[in-house]
Amino acid sequence: MSAADSRKPWMARLADSAKARVRTSRAGGSSRLGPGAAKAPDGASHRARAAQGLGLTSERLRERMVERLRSSGVIHPAVLAAMAGIERHRFVDEALASRAYEDTALPIGFEQTISQPLIVALMTEAVLGAPRVARVLEVGTGCGYQAAVLAQCCGEVYSIERISALHQRARLNLRALRLANLRLVCGDGMQGLAEAAPFDAMLIAAAASDLPAALLGQLAIGGRAVAPLGGRDEQLLCVITRAGPDQYTRQILERVRFVPLLPGVE
Repeated sequence: MSAADSRKPWMARLADSAKARVRTSRAGGSSRLGPGAAKAPDGASHRARAAQGLGLTSERLRERMVERLRSSGVIHPAVLAAMAGIERHRFVDEALASRAYEDTALPIGFEQTISQPLIVALMTEAVLGAPRVARVLEVGTGCGYQAAVLAQCCGEVYSIERISALHQRARLNLRALRLANLRLVCGDGMQGLAEAAPFDAMLIAAAASDLPAALLGQLAIGGRAVAPLGGRDEQLLCVITRAGPDQYTRQILERVRFVPLLPGVE
């Protein structure tokens, strides 16, 4: 049995709530990324012109990417629609724009990467398996692509990044999308965001041996955290569900490779 086939029964249970999730994705309040910040910076405009020269603005490339996701077992309509609509080439350096729609992770500087499209889709789909996704925390904004996908699928998304230069880059990358339900924060992701807790779901885009207690404590009862757990040699993508005040269950999805979860702010 292939990895895709082994995922389908679990993923199929997510499809029943697809319409509700699509409606939820349109909810949300004010944001630092609202209409007042709609004009793209000169750098973004330059990347857009370069992308046109490469033919990357064509919807066909994104359609092919989405078809590959479907063939790999991704079925949630909101996830597929978000990834079909968001232009991934705008989140990578111009020199790598021609590879933006390949199913591979790409460097974004500071020893960080943008996750491959399949992992973005699977993690988002796992987040949407939570009973509610009105308030979601992402740890590790990076270039902002995963945050954009989450914001299209969830009610209110908070995304925290410890590297200030990446935080600023994500703001520029996301500005033109006018995602009013997305809030970006520069801070220590291992400490979470207590002032916005509790969260219905979390997506952790960096690996640790175990989730920090601060993050687990900010997860709502019944909520779930999707995170890679493990060390350098082996990491497993897991869903951690908070079953009670001090009760947590763990479900393993598949092997992955992420950068490590680190403390502090740079």
